[in-house]
Amino acid sequence: MSTVKKVCLPRSDRWPIHFSAPGLKRYQTEEFEQRNPIEFVGISLTGWTCVLQCDHCRGRLLEGMLRAHKGQLVELCERLSARGTKGVLLSGGSDGNGNVPVLEFGEEICEIKHRLGMTVAVHTGLVSESLAECLAEAEIDAAMIDVVGDGETIRRVLHMQATVEDFDRSLARLAEHGVPMAPHIVLGLDYGRLVGERRALDMVSAYPVYALVIAILTPVLGTPMQDVEPPGDGEIGRFFERARQKLPDARVNLGCARPMGLRKLAIDRMAVEAGFDGIAYPAEGTVACAVESGRRPVFKETCCAVL
Repeated sequence: MSTVKKVCLPRSDRWPIHFSAPGLKRYQTEEFEQRNPIEFVGISLTGWTCVLQCDHCRGRLLEGMLRAHKGQLVELCERLSARGTKGVLLSGGSDGNGNVPVLEFGEEICEIKHRLGMTVAVHTGLVSESLAECLAEAEIDAAMIDVVGDGETIRRVLHMQATVEDFDRSLARLAEHGVPMAPHIVLGLDYGRLVGERRALDMVSAYPVYALVIAILTPVLGTPMQDVEPPGDGEIGRFFERARQKLPDARVNLGCARPMGLRKLAIDRMAVEAGFDGIAYPAEGTVACAVESGRRPVFKETCCAVL
């Protein structure tokens, strides 16, 4: 395991809470409005193709992203930069082993990071030694890996021939190479049930992550989970508190995916009460709730996992 020390973040009665609204989707409330919808954009390195076809997504989450195949990424980012884009999330579908073809884009990632000066976050998929080296060389700003702590969920929901230990090894490789890590845990990934989330949290807390992003299963139309009920508020609230306790010196953020409507506001309030450091696309009223709790709101239009 890496000997890198965890960064200690200040805590005070007015410590900031970061509200994020990246241009992955349009967003506007009375409290927070996007000023530049293309300041931070998502790019799929596989188009809309994903071999795994996980039960909760079936590749649908790639459909709102821009697309760039090998040899096209730098040119796309040059055009985006000229229009005011400052950062990108590089994502894509996975092969049957849970690998996103990021390594094939290594030279291009280095160029958009160092020559264009863009902020670069990467959805890594499982991480090999060579991919960890590549991301370290490129000096990316955030490695984002969904961490799953239950083997049956990995096989039955994600359709991956992988183990929990493969996810742990991915975190270890990123840590060993000093790559900034912002792992994600999806609550209710196994058809709305919390199964391996505690184990995933234990794994994440063993490494020098600078941020943990917690998402919540959101049923997607056209998938086997389109009618699945997400976890209850009680389960979510208890996990929020546990995450904050397990990672006292890292940022704990509420990510993009979570139920909408009144439940979204209730979940956002639980995140504020648990002492989270950031919330993506806050529900109307969440900023006021944070201010009433003594927090200082900070607004940004980049991914919540990016410092």
